[in-house]
Amino acid sequence: MPLAQGIHYTLHSQKDALSRRPPLILIHGAGGSFLSWHPHQRRLEGETVYTLDLPGHASSEGESRQFVGEYAADVAGFMDDLAIESAVIVGHSMGSGIALTLALEYPHKVRALALLGGGAKLRVAPFILTLAGSPATFPEAVERINRACFGSHTSDELLGLSKKNMLNTRPSVLHNDLLACDRFDVITRLANIHVPALILCGTEDEMTPPRSSQYLKDNLPNAQLHFLEATGHMLMLEQPETVVKLLKQFLDEIPPLS
Repeated sequence: MPLAQGIHYTLHSQKDALSRRPPLILIHGAGGSFLSWHPHQRRLEGETVYTLDLPGHASSEGESRQFVGEYAADVAGFMDDLAIESAVIVGHSMGSGIALTLALEYPHKVRALALLGGGAKLRVAPFILTLAGSPATFPEAVERINRACFGSHTSDELLGLSKKNMLNTRPSVLHNDLLACDRFDVITRLANIHVPALILCGTEDEMTPPRSSQYLKDNLPNAQLHFLEATGHMLMLEQPETVVKLLKQFLDEIPPLS
């Protein structure tokens, strides 16, 4: 089980991967793990891909954080440990906040951003914070969050698997993540991010609705936006092939490493 800075990760690197293409780092959302990403994304053809479990999550060491900036510092340390000079940071939900923070605080480490179900603010409903903060009501929090995360066409099998994975998360980890999301706000700083940004959002996303992604598109200087129809917050699991196609198209536009 590979660890760097206490962070568990999977590595996909094909022999024919172009050596001058920047690697990808996939960062999951609140209460998630590397399994939040579909295998097609974790094993993206022709690319080098690191998929992380954030601290305190799944197989990683340490404790979960209550601030997105702390997670960003963890990812920066992970990159230093593996001598990754710069990468395309791909973040989902809370992971998108981590990606944006990396671009602001560690700009030399970020070649480009891919923001899935993201936002410049990630407010959480107070009653969800309350439910997630108690072990007694944690299952209800998971049920409500899981239902809100998927679009109307999601299969019962996928809903059940997602719920099972989230229930395996320690209540304190999910609660800390939700606190970190609720405190996150980079609205006034987006103009300082000049790297290329791909923004993907499901039209049925209830967690970070389409207006959040539209705001990112309107305020990031070098961004493109794609809406995925009949898709919810977990777009990378609901529409894995579409996400892969759009991500590959975006990566082909990024200049190679010098």
